[in-house]
Amino acid sequence: MRSAAAFTLVEVLISTALSAMVLAGVLSAFLFLSRSGAQASYYNDMQRDVRNALEKFTGDLRMTSAIAWNGSQSITLTVPNNYTSTSNQVTYAYDSSTSGATAGCFYYAPGNAAANGTRTVLARHVVSFAFARFDRLDAAATTNNTTKRVQVTFTLRSTRATLAGATDQTVSSSTILRNKPVN
Repeated sequence: MRSAAAFTLVEVLISTALSAMVLAGVLSAFLFLSRSGAQASYYNDMQRDVRNALEKFTGDLRMTSAIAWNGSQSITLTVPNNYTSTSNQVTYAYDSSTSGATAGCFYYAPGNAAANGTRTVLARHVVSFAFARFDRLDAAATTNNTTKRVQVTFTLRSTRATLAGATDQTVSSSTILRNKPVN
């Protein structure tokens, strides 16, 4: 009489253990690749925000005919194209508050710093921010009249519950105020 071919209990246990190890390896590789892709996506989003913000800001800086220094985190520019029907001024600033629609954002708003215009967010998740100004001899400018170049430095940080935070520090090139006369 012929015996039926079958696996022994030891063979089944060994194959189950090997299958579990292979499956664990595949699953951990999948999770690693998913997290890496998400992290790259967050960096890409931050870089896009930075590029768009700097493009808008430097475009207005190049055209400005006057600058009002409101502090290291806020400046008001006089630009030739109207943002509102009543003023050629636009304010670029950082909102360091922790609540509100523009909290932790680099934004611009029509009018001077005292105006209550609608804020347009240029970059979110900003954790540090500073403007720097220079005169035509590359020394730190101390007055609005002597300011000929402006530079902005800011750090963006994006955090997610399941991923390590993504951080990006940006230092813009210093932009020359081409249309602004200097004393």
